[in-house]
Amino acid sequence: MTAPFELVLAGDPVGKGRPRFSKATGHVYTPEKSARFEERLAWAAQSVWQGKPLMDGQIIMFINAYFSIPVSKPKDWKIRAMAGIVRPVKKPDIDNIVKGVADALNKVVYVDDTQIVMVKAAKFYSDKPRIEISIYPSLDIHD
Repeated sequence: MTAPFELVLAGDPVGKGRPRFSKATGHVYTPEKSARFEERLAWAAQSVWQGKPLMDGQIIMFINAYFSIPVSKPKDWKIRAMAGIVRPVKKPDIDNIVKGVADALNKVVYVDDTQIVMVKAAKFYSDKPRIEISIYPSLDIHD
């Protein structure tokens, strides 16, 4: 059985940006901010995974995205945000966060993101912005 993968990457999470089209070259590309985040995440994952074999088979992914607390908000709002009562209802969308993580870890931790059979993702505020990712092999309950 493959060991689980766990990673914490400091900084505000970035979602997968909408693909852009270059009229000059005729090519579709990922926006620079998304590409930089995915590259940073892939490098961090390589460091944590340290050359272990890629996970194959079904996998389950858990993502907690922690965003900076806006400076402009009142103190009582910030307290509620730190307690998890107030949650981010702003971009990036949770599905774009998942897509960015799945793409960044493709061929780094697992063979292909089609192996992901379940995802649990959540957004929070924190005074320590970061993204926490855990990936586990999934047991097939029907075998």
